[in-house]
Amino acid sequence: MFCNIALEELIDRALQEDIGAGDITTNSIVPPDHVVTAFIRPGEAGVMAGLPVAQAVFCRLNPDIRFYPRVRDGERIERGQLLASVDGDGRAVLTGERVALNFMQHLSGIATYTAFLVQMVEKHKAKIVDTRKTTPGLRALEKYAVRAGGGNNHRFSLYDAVLIKDNHLQVAGSTCRAVQLVRAAVPFVMKIEVEVEDLAGVEEALLAGVDIIMLDNMPVEIMRRAVEMVAGRALLEASGGINEQNIVTVAQTGVDFISIGSLTQSARALDIGLELV
Repeated sequence: MFCNIALEELIDRALQEDIGAGDITTNSIVPPDHVVTAFIRPGEAGVMAGLPVAQAVFCRLNPDIRFYPRVRDGERIERGQLLASVDGDGRAVLTGERVALNFMQHLSGIATYTAFLVQMVEKHKAKIVDTRKTTPGLRALEKYAVRAGGGNNHRFSLYDAVLIKDNHLQVAGSTCRAVQLVRAAVPFVMKIEVEVEDLAGVEEALLAGVDIIMLDNMPVEIMRRAVEMVAGRALLEASGGINEQNIVTVAQTGVDFISIGSLTQSARALDIGLELV
């Protein structure tokens, strides 16, 4: 799913942020040897994501805690359904509750919104992909949640794929020149994508021989003409201002990918709670 060392470091930072010098409420009320059982349930329907992260949070506080998932990430869940049970050290369970729930709520919200958009365009060939508009430090988890919701990942970072944007073109002077510079610097197996805003940009990208053309904030009618112009000579990605109101219309143009920053940038958290039995 993700690097265990990186996940442990992330969880440690989150716990330190929340616990600091200690959970004064729990430590005052709960005896050191008190054992509890807790159930985790959603307050609304959605798509699950983040159960392994929640388990890692509790086990980071006490490795003897027993965490029993009752569903899997990527599954659709209903309000009140039992997602997991937690048995063990009462202090660790109550102290880790908020951090564990924060991760699950955030990631399940991303998975739920992604699944909603994926379902809207399921009759078309376009794949829903994410962007680099992620919460700093949470990119691996948020992109994992997109996959749990049935979406696909765009490039993970600046180092794993080429995307020539408008500011790069401003420096290079032209698409062809930018592509030449990139081809001289990257492995021949790496695909090259360029961002364009109009049909002239599409034509120049084709002449440069790029692999993927991003149609940035392009009106749907122009986008449709771009699909006809390209005629399969490159993959096409629609991007910019796409949401549930216009995503079907965009998919109907015949583009290959639809990238949506709001998948990770502003998806609403799913309501999930923990209660002692």
